[in-house]
Amino acid sequence: MKKIKVHIADDHQLLIDGIEAVLSSEENIEVVGSSLNGEDVLNWFASKEADILILDINMPKVDGIAVLQSFLNNNFQQKVIVLSSYDDTKLIKEVLKIGASGFLAKKCAGEHIVEAINEVYNGKQYFSESIKDKLLSTFTNNFSSVDAMPRESSFFSSLTPREIEVLQLICKQFNSKEISSALNISTNTVETHRKNLINKLKVKNVVGLAIYAIKNNIV
Repeated sequence: MKKIKVHIADDHQLLIDGIEAVLSSEENIEVVGSSLNGEDVLNWFASKEADILILDINMPKVDGIAVLQSFLNNNFQQKVIVLSSYDDTKLIKEVLKIGASGFLAKKCAGEHIVEAINEVYNGKQYFSESIKDKLLSTFTNNFSSVDAMPRESSFFSSLTPREIEVLQLICKQFNSKEISSALNISTNTVETHRKNLINKLKVKNVVGLAIYAIKNNIV
């Protein structure tokens, strides 16, 4: 079995030790390094390899945002899961745009870190439920009406008028039955439009739509 190689970066050794303890019982995950500051992270990855970096945002010497930006600028292929004591929408949007594949609040890191690593390693994005709620809230608030949607954006270039209408109602967190009633179409047609939206924009679900919108500066 190929093991997922993980590097942990946090300015508290206690948290690093705690995550290592959680991961030590996972047969498919191996912790190959750790760093207490951002400068050491960049130096480590310049000559060594890992599949995933678990990265604290508030790091000394070089902060987590700068580390992420350096990864992006240098085309590093490692996936990054951000850890933070803060989960405000502005921070979440910033790390998504720079290239993070996951975001975990430190208070729930121990509970979700294994799932996050496996999901991200397999090409998915991972956000705890509270983070997903914030992303959906951002998406809904910014797309509160059809007129507010950036129709000229490439985000909509491949969508039909009906798909845009369905998307608007999804953004308002309408379920399929409610969309069916609002647009006077069958629930099967709603589900077809929903699948088409997900396929065209290459996302997994409505959270994926929100993440796509954030990464492409739609919201």
